[in-house]
Amino acid sequence: MVLVSAARDYVNRMLQDISGMKVLILDSQTVSIVSVVYSQSELLQKEVFLVELVDSISKSKESMSHLKAVYFLRPTLENIQHLRRQLANPRFGESHLFFSNMLKDTQIHILADSDEQEVVQQVQEYYADFVAIDPYHFTLNIPSNHIYMLPAVVDPPGLQQFCDRIVDGISTVFLALKRRPVIRYQRTSDIAKRIAQETSKLMYQQESGLFDFRRTEISPLLLIVDRRDDPVTPLLNQWTYQAMVHELIGIHDNKVDLSSTGKLPKDQQEVVLSSEQDAFFKANMYENFGDIGMSIKRMVDDFQQVAKSNQNIQTIEDMAKFVDSYPEYRKMHGNVSKHVTLVTEMSKIVGERRLMLVSEREQDLACNGGQVAAFEAVTNLLNNESVSDIDRLHLVMLYALRYEKESPVQLMQLFNKLASQSPKYKPGLVQFLLKQAGVDKRTGDLYGNRDLLNIARNMARGLKNCSKSMADSSSSCDAVVIPQPQDVVIFIVGGTTYEESRSVALQNASNSGTRFILGGSVVLNSKRFLKDLEEAQRIAKSSTNVV
Repeated sequence: MVLVSAARDYVNRMLQDISGMKVLILDSQTVSIVSVVYSQSELLQKEVFLVELVDSISKSKESMSHLKAVYFLRPTLENIQHLRRQLANPRFGESHLFFSNMLKDTQIHILADSDEQEVVQQVQEYYADFVAIDPYHFTLNIPSNHIYMLPAVVDPPGLQQFCDRIVDGISTVFLALKRRPVIRYQRTSDIAKRIAQETSKLMYQQESGLFDFRRTEISPLLLIVDRRDDPVTPLLNQWTYQAMVHELIGIHDNKVDLSSTGKLPKDQQEVVLSSEQDAFFKANMYENFGDIGMSIKRMVDDFQQVAKSNQNIQTIEDMAKFVDSYPEYRKMHGNVSKHVTLVTEMSKIVGERRLMLVSEREQDLACNGGQVAAFEAVTNLLNNESVSDIDRLHLVMLYALRYEKESPVQLMQLFNKLASQSPKYKPGLVQFLLKQAGVDKRTGDLYGNRDLLNIARNMARGLKNCSKSMADSSSSCDAVVIPQPQDVVIFIVGGTTYEESRSVALQNASNSGTRFILGGSVVLNSKRFLKDLEEAQRIAKSSTNVV
């Protein structure tokens, strides 16, 4: 519950002490931060009658002096400029300013100078610069996520901004936890090193007072790793409920867009999948697809029993009981419809794309040996007309990542076959993946027992007391071994997957003594992973001759 509770607590504190009718003004990123932890009905209970984006408020001149404005914004240059203009010509009776991260002194001076009519009642920093999609899983929703994949010789202009956003997000997670971590990073990754060093500089030098919580227990561990160390997980088809919905349909800020799936009522075209708001989803989000069907059948049977009892209304007392239970009945009806629709749509996609067959081969490539059998199996699926172009690309990439050194001639044959059978395939994409995340770039054996939790566990056990001025896992260390930390935050530069968040949740449920929290720049499915790869390849081609 830790991350969701922290973010909810901040939103509660913003709204509960300001009485009367309110407008909540957000930016494009804080709207995600709020929406995953607070529902619209909960906002109404706090007398929030309007939610607006700060840039759209800037375009309107209509006076709303009867409303109190509650701003919750990231402290960016753009947002400060929006505020400066709005405070110069205030539309609301009062303005309460809350920021998701640390304000600079210069920004405070700009706001003070702009508030000539003295409508600002308070300015506060509430450290929630992360999107808490699940209790132990957060994301930063960084649009330019492809930047982490660019070769070192390509110095993209957005790299500093990308790193700054990650440092901002990580730092507020630890401010929300009221802890300062020991920082380790993957030594083979330049971008992980850069982020670790900048995070360390912020926490131990620039804002050391803010992070000095005077706590005596063992410091938590922050582990910064690079997605390129495991490019396989985002490419695999998933078979547990939450991960499968994201892979086949897509989840953004715990919402699923079903508008393209057929003729659905307007109120069902976007549905919420939140473990905080949906008891059925909370109980089944990590279950296998086959088991989900049985669970939904039981839910439908329960609903039919409730519906049957509601049809038997004969007295005024029966009617009163039905009216009292109607909101719950309606909520149950909506939940049944939502999950039946999702599973029906996914079943259709699984059949159309022959995903049972494709996924079996993917698992063989990820988990089993045998290059000759693998080559034959991938070749057969490339020749199978019912296999989609995207699945053909996945299979060739998985084969290439596994056998790039063992069978270069056969790998070239697969490249040629893929190019001839998949007209949308961009030449050189698999080769670019190998340059960025091939065996020479990865640390250790990806195909051994080496998931993220194993890395974190091993580092947590053998952690030595490193110099706090340098967040470097290879820096000089004392001989004193720190006891196992109670909290480990794993941040994946390049993005997490719901399969990894499932591993974290199941590990935490086992009460091992260490609590894991997973975070990343985005939440990946194979579509987003390939989109980032294609964009990085395009930039690398246009700016250098790397590829």
